[in-house]
Amino acid sequence: KLGFEVCIESKAGALASFDDAAYTAAGATIGSREEIWACPLILKVNAPSDDEIALLKEGATLVSFIWPAQNPALMEKLSSKNINVLAMDAVPRISRAQALDALSSMANIAGYRAVVEAAHEFGRFFTGQITAAGKVSPAKVFVAGAGVAGLAAIGAAGSLGAIVRAFDVRPEVKEQVQSMGAEFLEVNFQETAGSGDGYAKEMSDEFNRKAAELYAAQAKDVDIIITTALIPGKPAPKLITKEMVDSMKAGSVIVDLAAANGGNCEYTVKDQVITTDNGVKVIGYTDMVGRLPTQSSQLYATNLVNLLKLLCKEKDGNIDINFEDVVLRGVTVVKAGEITWPAPPIQVSAQPQQKAKVQPTKAQKKEPEPTSPVKKLVGLAVGVGLFAWVASVAPAAFLGHFTVFVLACVVG
Repeated sequence: KLGFEVCIESKAGALASFDDAAYTAAGATIGSREEIWACPLILKVNAPSDDEIALLKEGATLVSFIWPAQNPALMEKLSSKNINVLAMDAVPRISRAQALDALSSMANIAGYRAVVEAAHEFGRFFTGQITAAGKVSPAKVFVAGAGVAGLAAIGAAGSLGAIVRAFDVRPEVKEQVQSMGAEFLEVNFQETAGSGDGYAKEMSDEFNRKAAELYAAQAKDVDIIITTALIPGKPAPKLITKEMVDSMKAGSVIVDLAAANGGNCEYTVKDQVITTDNGVKVIGYTDMVGRLPTQSSQLYATNLVNLLKLLCKEKDGNIDINFEDVVLRGVTVVKAGEITWPAPPIQVSAQPQQKAKVQPTKAQKKEPEPTSPVKKLVGLAVGVGLFAWVASVAPAAFLGHFTVFVLACVVG
């Protein structure tokens, strides 16, 4: 529909339950690895390897996850090829870019999968039950970080019947957490956490001390902890200390979604599940998205198509990397061999501060004017006259029935 000829690497979708025949039926052609990398526009998931970079043709455009802040050497290699590189992890956090925000799509999947992994390792129900064999208490889940992944975890855990609590350094997410049926926990310390780009910023030592007290209290009470806290371009903050884990009940589970960046828990081991001496399991998987391959492929493909719609507005199969568009400027990290990352900052729209409610001035009640005695007498006379007229023309039994009706009203 956009004018492109599409070529898919053979068996590219095998692990996501998409065979080559499905791509062929959709109008694509199946090609070898060399044929794919000879194309002028290449769409992929992860950053290219050295072998793949060597296959890139001059003037080509590569779209994938790049992580430029963490991979400066990769950026130098890509820029030396005189190509264009668009990073799907650099999509600005603005409303217009939500349709191609691959980070949010993948975080949504990771948050959901975190609950699935926790349920697999947890030895009890999530929901509470009352059975003939006795009462089963619901599991208590604490989610640290209420971004996209955190909200997805809250929704998944709540749908399984768990008691869910959440904490985030950004107070503006409180309503989102509560709207999903979870309890939002707060610390008694005021500090602005918004960084203006849609992400959280590093907090002060005093705030972190207050937050640590909250984490320590929750660790002793809950059964499952899911951590999602990340700071762009920096190692993940350590939220759950070894002392906190040691205070947890045997059989508890911690899922660390920040394991790829060092982890939020001091016990986390990348890509492993470890069991502490007191019986707490700490999950450090970094491939949560890959554990739902079909869903992640569908969402990521949709993000890519939405990006191509911005790049090819004429629908003629030719892309235009227009830096006047803040979205395209944000995702472009290399243009014609020149490193263009980081892009100029974009201020996202923040939630407006609640205005203090002003109590309306009470209007003075206007005293009702007294009813004239003449009006009362006239009304009474009209009523008596109307009744007398009805009685004169009504059947004889009317008065008896009317009397019974009036008495019934009084008694009622």
